[in-house]
Amino acid sequence: MKTIVLTVFLALAGQFAFSITHVDSLYKRLDKVMDNRQLYMANKEEKIQAIKQLLSIGNLSPQQTYDINLKLCYEYKKYKSDSAVFYILKNVQIAKDLGSQYMRHKAEIELAWLYSTEGLYIESKNLLDNINRIALDPKLLPDYYECYNEFCSHYGQSNNNNLYYTKSELYRDSLLMVLDPGSLKYQITHAENMFFKGKRKDAEVALLSLLDKTTDKDPERAVIAYLLGRMYMNDENSDLQKQYFAISAITDVENSIKDNASLQSLALTFYKAGDIDQAFRFIEAAVSDALFCNVRYRTVEGSSFYPIINASFQEKEKKQKMEFRLYLILISILSLFLIAGIIYTYKQMKRVSKIRGELFRTNEQLSKLNNELQQANDNLSESNHIKEEYIAHFFDLCSTYIDKLENYRKSLHKKAANNQLDELFKTLKSTSIVETELEELYKNFDTIFLNLYPTFVRDFNVLLVTEERIHPRHGELLNTELRIFALIRLGITDSVKIASFLRYSLRTVYNYRTKVRNKAVSRDSFEEMVKEIGTLKRD
Repeated sequence: MKTIVLTVFLALAGQFAFSITHVDSLYKRLDKVMDNRQLYMANKEEKIQAIKQLLSIGNLSPQQTYDINLKLCYEYKKYKSDSAVFYILKNVQIAKDLGSQYMRHKAEIELAWLYSTEGLYIESKNLLDNINRIALDPKLLPDYYECYNEFCSHYGQSNNNNLYYTKSELYRDSLLMVLDPGSLKYQITHAENMFFKGKRKDAEVALLSLLDKTTDKDPERAVIAYLLGRMYMNDENSDLQKQYFAISAITDVENSIKDNASLQSLALTFYKAGDIDQAFRFIEAAVSDALFCNVRYRTVEGSSFYPIINASFQEKEKKQKMEFRLYLILISILSLFLIAGIIYTYKQMKRVSKIRGELFRTNEQLSKLNNELQQANDNLSESNHIKEEYIAHFFDLCSTYIDKLENYRKSLHKKAANNQLDELFKTLKSTSIVETELEELYKNFDTIFLNLYPTFVRDFNVLLVTEERIHPRHGELLNTELRIFALIRLGITDSVKIASFLRYSLRTVYNYRTKVRNKAVSRDSFEEMVKEIGTLKRD
């Protein structure tokens, strides 16, 4: 039992979901069709123009002209009634010229139908009354009864006379008697007859069956769907009412049927549902179609509802404009706050940017000072290390020279004590000791300096052009040029001091400095770059 209930529930739920999807799709299609109204009208005009071209064919017989005019009348009949009247009047004249009673009756019946739609009821009735029904060709009886049925319906509607509504039903009964029971017109008229005579269920079954047999390309589909919409309107089933009026409207618009009831009925349906925008859209289209087609009774119908819907639409528009103004004021106020916020934020950002710039510059200055301080510390450290190195060597050399002086004194004393005066004077006159000691001094300086700056020779030559680089001879650590610039590297830049230390003349030192500077890659900054040479070797 639970399984059966669940199955039924799922089936109903699926059917409901499908129904909602189908209806949504229908209304989307209706919107698209309404947007393309001008396109369908262009197609209609193109079709009419193609038929009109047939009239320009030479040597057409009156019968051929009559048939072409009749086709144009049928095309214009529910599209532009004035044009239909124009061509059917031509056929009335052709029929008179040919003396054909059949052709004349057919043309006059069509003309009476058109006069009826345009509100020319007297002219329409005179035409119908002048046709002898007894003498009328049986083929024209369906058109005759249908025309009388429409005339009575239109006239009764124009002055709300129930007598003509009754006559309309009688002519519909007569129409059913002469129509082919197998024809679509018979089936539609029969279903309509059942509907107006209270046989609602039978009419519904018949109309739904007919709707399934037709497509949107069949103009009759609009009538079938409209009758179903009227039926559900009487049942107060607004959803189905709107659905079938929408189907009818789609067919009318796609076939450019301007003499239609669907758009007006759809407008009223949406109005009652509270959808004022859609109601206004459809009533405006309905009135526009009625005026375009010159269908008087449709114009009267639309004009009676248009002011009501238009007033509601204008009221809604007014309300929306008021809301729009309110929203605009609120947005303007918020925009002012936003602008003020942006300006404040911009100023703050500018201020922060300025502070950041100052901090950046301060940091750069601090970094520069730190670098200078670090450089100074490095220089001090280097100077201290050099001092330490040289002080140690200084004491070592002093001790060595004291020992040498003591030995030299003892040697002289011994020679003096032994009365070796010639040897004594010879020793005192000799410069070999000085030269030997000077050579030892250079060797000690070179050793100590290269111990501090082991890469000095290589780094120094990098500053010179390749072909002018200086290399000590075999067995030498430094030569004279290298020794002069070694002293400059130690911070002794005064040529007088350099000359004194190396026991050279001032000119000799100056010439060496100039000669080597001319060999440099960059002469202007050469000596400054020499001061930066080498990596201090630390023990």
